[in-house]
Amino acid sequence: MSPPIIGTPTRRIDGRLKVTGAARYAADHPLPDLAYAYGVYSTIANGRIVAIDDRQARAMPGVVAVLHHGNFPDLHRTPDVAMTFKDILSAAKVDERRLPFEDDVVSYPGQFVALVVADTFEQARAAALFVHVEYAQAPAIKSLAQALRENGEREGGRGHSRGDPEAAWQTAATTLDQTYTTPVETHSPMEMHATTAYWRDGKLFVYEGTQGVVNHRNVLANVFDLPPDRVEVHAPFIGSGFGSKLWPWPHSIAACAAAKVVKRPVQLMLPRAQMFTTAGHRPETLQRIRLATDGDGKLVSIRHESFNSTSTTDAYTEACGGVTRSLYSCANVLVNHKNSPLNRGTPTSMRAPGAAPGLFALESAIDELALLRGVDPLAFRKMNLATRDESLNLEWSSNHLPEAIDTAAERFGWQGRNAQVGSMRDGDELIGYGMGACNWEAYQVPTDARVIIRADGSALVQCGQQDIGTGTYTVVAQAVAQLTGLAFERIEVELGSSTFPPGALAGGSWATASILPAIAGATRAALTKLREYAVMSGGLFPGHDAQRLSVDAGHLIAGDQRASFAEVLRHQRIARAEGTFQSEAKGGDFSYRSFGAHFVEVRWDPGISRLRVARVVSAIDVGKVVNPLAARNQVEGAIVMGLGMALFEASQNDPHSGLPVNNNYAEYVVPVHADLPDIDVTLLDYPDYNLSEFGARGIGEIGVTGLAAAVANAVYHATGKRVRSLPITKEKLMAV
Repeated sequence: MSPPIIGTPTRRIDGRLKVTGAARYAADHPLPDLAYAYGVYSTIANGRIVAIDDRQARAMPGVVAVLHHGNFPDLHRTPDVAMTFKDILSAAKVDERRLPFEDDVVSYPGQFVALVVADTFEQARAAALFVHVEYAQAPAIKSLAQALRENGEREGGRGHSRGDPEAAWQTAATTLDQTYTTPVETHSPMEMHATTAYWRDGKLFVYEGTQGVVNHRNVLANVFDLPPDRVEVHAPFIGSGFGSKLWPWPHSIAACAAAKVVKRPVQLMLPRAQMFTTAGHRPETLQRIRLATDGDGKLVSIRHESFNSTSTTDAYTEACGGVTRSLYSCANVLVNHKNSPLNRGTPTSMRAPGAAPGLFALESAIDELALLRGVDPLAFRKMNLATRDESLNLEWSSNHLPEAIDTAAERFGWQGRNAQVGSMRDGDELIGYGMGACNWEAYQVPTDARVIIRADGSALVQCGQQDIGTGTYTVVAQAVAQLTGLAFERIEVELGSSTFPPGALAGGSWATASILPAIAGATRAALTKLREYAVMSGGLFPGHDAQRLSVDAGHLIAGDQRASFAEVLRHQRIARAEGTFQSEAKGGDFSYRSFGAHFVEVRWDPGISRLRVARVVSAIDVGKVVNPLAARNQVEGAIVMGLGMALFEASQNDPHSGLPVNNNYAEYVVPVHADLPDIDVTLLDYPDYNLSEFGARGIGEIGVTGLAAAVANAVYHATGKRVRSLPITKEKLMAV
């Protein structure tokens, strides 16, 4: 029999295309007669457009059109959609409720106010500088604190309540009441948002950097009043998105409308600066955590109340308490989420939305409470871990968090930790040890797939799901190889087109868990067809029971007789054996989550005020690890992103204009190679067969959760400074 493929470290099948430049992204399609669009963006945060003078711009060389609210075509809004798993294949969700150029209202700095279309990118950009916009400016709300003062708070939903947290608090032996804040963070993927669009015979074709081709198609169909089958969206390769490319933004709609107006293909790529204004961000959060224990150190009351910034054009909730309601055992819990609007672009999901800022607050507070009681933070966590999901009153589908903690602690050397603050030193550096639990939801959402076994003995796989750089192409090929025995070079995988069977969004860490059952079902359906062809009249296996034909290494087998897939099809002069399948969302029999733990060593040199993370040791429980090579890479990348959250990242806005001032890679600081510590990742690899036959849960997001708290806890152990407001900068550690 063929050796197992699932669980084997496997190099990316799309890697060569990417390193040779053959992989084409949204802006890599040089269509005939292609025009280029460049935006004009508001310089005020709130107000109205009084006048737009585009005469000078329209007279410049190569300019085809200048579009704005005065001459833009009428478009249609999309209905507000509640995204459920049942709706996910037919949803049409956007991140910003207003259409581009629909009126003269300016709601945030960096909003599209005009669009120049020209023969070349350089001509469009040059002309955009000469579109003069006159504004009537109104007072703007520019921070979460100001929004809460002036606009108040709005219910954000997705809360939870059980027991009586206040009564338990009043009689508790030990209590903690602290507030934690996180700043605006910006996704900053390497590939900027881009759209290349053209119309032909009343049909719209779009190359888009999107994490959801099916949803994107449905949105454009609604906006332009087209049947969905008259819109095609293609995203075979995406230079990551971290959530910023889940839903359509104004630039995509604007590019499609411009292409219709000028009657030629149009490409619009957002400049890096506008990636900070009009394509989403993780919102600002303010979180109050109140914890209480009894005399034995058991949690008796948990309250996690969070507030986040949103825009005036749409409501977004950062569900910071989503993990809090179930990670630790406690009979009395309150979780609520509220938001407040301000004059900033609409926030959106950013890697591990809710859980990343939420676990910074929760795991910092758990650490503080453990130390307040004089208990080892590791022992305190293990004593209070939930053995079932008390928020849903369900058993875990699979949970090996205690083992993850013990495994990572042993590899890290936690037992050598001196608990006294500032007691561990190496030369001029103070050493701090910290830990944090990590947690993320595990989903399997409906996904369709098609598998075709061809007469040349190869297989073609198609699914309208995207690979955003995480390795989906490869795990799909692994699943087909596992079931057919075909070599990787004989399996062609096509993803990221709305013309394929509809797939799920590439977000929420549900891609692998969702696509594998669909691929497996479609592969089995194709093999069933192939078996039928083999035993039919004139076939190679006449008289045999089709169901009893086994499969190995691309062959059908009956006793001593074997025939390759190609031989079976050619013998009957049949071109293909095709199978399709739709996987279903998993039901509510269990609570499905992934678990893990981070241990961090920081070093602080007070003489030169240098803080660095020296080591990270993590153990992650995500069910079956389909491709350990890609999975470990995902966790390592998430850890690096967590380091950025902990130490570097914060979008800073001008207090007068509201515009971001560090809107580039030079000043929006993210970790670079010199900042990276030694990273040691252990993948526990316990299949979760309650979720699917492959036992795989999502791995892309869990690695970022809890990491910032582990850093903050280590910083406290080294310095005695408890930083509750991210990022942790040397200025905060130097402050008296």
